[in-house]
Amino acid sequence: MPRGKLVLITGVTRGLGRAMAEEFARLGQTVLGCGRNAKEIESLRRTLGEPHDFYPVNVADDEAVKSWASVVLTSHGPPDLLINNAGVINRNARLWELEAREFAEVIDVNVKGVANVIRHFAPEMVRRKRGVIVNFSSGWGRATDAEVAPYCASKWAIEGLTQSLAEELPSGMAAVALNPGIIDTDMLRSCFEGATTSYPKPATWAKVAVPFQLNLGPDDNGKALTVPSRTE
Repeated sequence: MPRGKLVLITGVTRGLGRAMAEEFARLGQTVLGCGRNAKEIESLRRTLGEPHDFYPVNVADDEAVKSWASVVLTSHGPPDLLINNAGVINRNARLWELEAREFAEVIDVNVKGVANVIRHFAPEMVRRKRGVIVNFSSGWGRATDAEVAPYCASKWAIEGLTQSLAEELPSGMAAVALNPGIIDTDMLRSCFEGATTSYPKPATWAKVAVPFQLNLGPDDNGKALTVPSRTE
C-alpha cells in the first residue's frame, strides 16, 4: 500500500471527513484539512498533532480558500491526494417548498466549494504533473429521489464537472467522482431519521475507503467509482 502521501481533505470536522482524517493519519499519511467549525478544527489539531494540520475554512468562500491554499502550498507543497468531501444537504422538502437561500447553500458548498478548492490547489498539482483529485459524489449523483432535488442537482453537477476536469488534466494525474456509498452519518439521518442504523459507521467505512483512495492513480482518470463494501 502506498505510504507517506500528503492528503488534503475538506469537511474534516465530522462524519466521513473526520473518519478519513483519522484513518489516513493512522496509516502514516500526512493529513491537512479544513472545516467550518473552529472548535472541532482545534480538537483535530490536538488529537492528531503534527505533522497534520487543520484550518477553519468555509469552502464556499473563495477568498478564504485562496488564503488557505497559499498557506498550505507554501508550508507543505501540493497534495498527492486532494479529497473534496465537504458537503451539505437540504431539508426534506419538495423543490418549490425550499427557499432560494436553502437551494443556494447546497450549490455554494457542494459545487462552488469544489471548484474553489480545485481553482487554488490544482495549478501546483498540474505544474508537478502528479496527484489525484477525488470529488465526492453520491448515489444521488447517479440517480434521483423526491425531496432532495438540490442535493441531487449538486451531485449530478459534480459528476459532470469531474469528467470535464479529467479531460483537462495532464498525463500522470487523475480526477475521480467517488460515491462513498450509504453510511450512517448525521447527513443521512437528516433524510431518513432512525432508518440508518443498519448502515456502517464512518470509522468502519473509512477502513475500506481510505486504502481504496490511496490506491487511485492515473489509470483511474475520469472514472465514476464507488467505495466497495466490505463484502466485495
